This record gives sequence, structure tokens and C-alpha cells, in this order.
Amino acid sequence: MPKANQAALEFLSTRHSYPARTLGLPVPDDALLEYLLTLATRTPDHGKLAPWRFIVLKKAALTRLSGLAKVHADSCGADATKRTKAHGQFDFGNLVVVVVSNPKDILRIPLSEQVLSAGAVCAALVNAAQAVGFGGCWLSGWLSHDSDFIQSAFGLSAHETVAGLVHLGTPKQKSPETIRPETTNITQWMTE
Repeated sequence: MPKANQAALEFLSTRHSYPARTLGLPVPDDALLEYLLTLATRTPDHGKLAPWRFIVLKKAALTRLSGLAKVHADSCGADATKRTKAHGQFDFGNLVVVVVSNPKDILRIPLSEQVLSAGAVCAALVNAAQAVGFGGCWLSGWLSHDSDFIQSAFGLSAHETVAGLVHLGTPKQKSPETIRPETTNITQWMTE
């Protein structure tokens, strides 16, 4: 029987995300953020392609992006709710890591696996932040999927997409408990 890592199991059994609005100062410093990004890259990656990259957004960049989001939402004719959602997370964020899905054109490794790997990096970054005592939240929003916005705001290439905007910071309140699904309701066992 393999030896269990009890600390890792305890962490996984209690891990959760914090609402991004509840993450305040302080945020990880540059050295700690580099460490968290390094931990996040230890994610499944078929072919070792690293089909993702990071863009770190500090407060001044978030303020600038909030303005760009407002202008873009207006140019799209977004209603008030959609407009607020467009710029909101840039307004309340203090440190955000944009995880960019940057797939490689390699036929033997499907695009879907590369995109899923970028999503796994987002989850790993949230978990790494919590493991060192900070909080994290993986968000997207409609602007994250708007090719015109992400290409102009983040300088993405046409083949790149945003896998997630990962907010990092110090939790200012306890995260609400999330009801998790009963695995018996979502699991099919095939025994033959």
C-alpha cells in the first residue's frame, strides 16, 4: 500500500476559492509570485509543450484595463450589467495573473488537451496561493472571450485565448462554504 501524504490530503479536502472581491492587500511580492507561477507550471502537460504563458497585472495596469474595458463595453453596446461586469474585476483587483492559453501546432497532441492544460495551470495557481497562506480566485467574464479586447488589451496573438484571470491577495473574510456534488450522483462505474 502506498504511503499517503496526509498534509496534502488535508489541504485538498479543505481547499476552496475566495470571492475575488474579498481579496485585499497585501498581495504576494514578486519573488513569491515567481515561486507560485513555478508551482503552477507543474501541471499535466502532454508533450511538455507549455501551451500557456502568464501576464502579471499590477494595480496600475488593472486601472488602465478598467478604462479600456469600459470603452470596449460601450463600443459593443453592452447594457449596464454587462458593462459593470466588464470592468468590475479590474476595478477591485490588486494583483491578477492572466493565464494565456497558447497552444502549439502539433498534430499528435490535440488542441483540447493543450487548452485543458492551461485550465489546470489556473487551478494549480489558486491552490499554490492558498498553500502559502494567500487566497486566489479564477475568473473569466465575457471580455476574456472577446478576441478584439484580449488582443488589444493583452497583446495576444490570434491563436491565443484567456484561460483565466487569477486574482491573488489576502482574504478579508472567510470564504463561504461551497456545496460539493455527491460523487455517487456524478460517477459511473464500468466494471466490465
